[in-house]
Amino acid sequence: MKLKSLFDAVQAHVLWIDPAHEGADAIHVIASDLMSDVLMVDLEHPLLLTSLVSDQSLRTAHVVGAAAVLVANGKTPPADMVDLARQRGVPLARTALSKFDAAVALGKALGK
Repeated sequence: MKLKSLFDAVQAHVLWIDPAHEGADAIHVIASDLMSDVLMVDLEHPLLLTSLVSDQSLRTAHVVGAAAVLVANGKTPPADMVDLARQRGVPLARTALSKFDAAVALGKALGK
């Protein structure tokens, strides 16, 4: 499913995305604040849903080839995290939904 559709499903505010990634697909969601757990998952281009607002979440997303990072719980990533998203080419968005509610909404959007 296209990132835009997934972001719409959780009323996400996109903080950074480049035109090359606007049409990107994600068919899996990883919901975790433990980046060591994310590194253990072997999925192709997942959407990383987290409430961790640090560079570590973006660096981990880049390593696992995540399609994007979605920050939950209404948290606003700091400017340096948005800058790193640009540098690494990882789309970044935020939602006011809790991580649980966002995961449910994303699951429904993906038909799971």
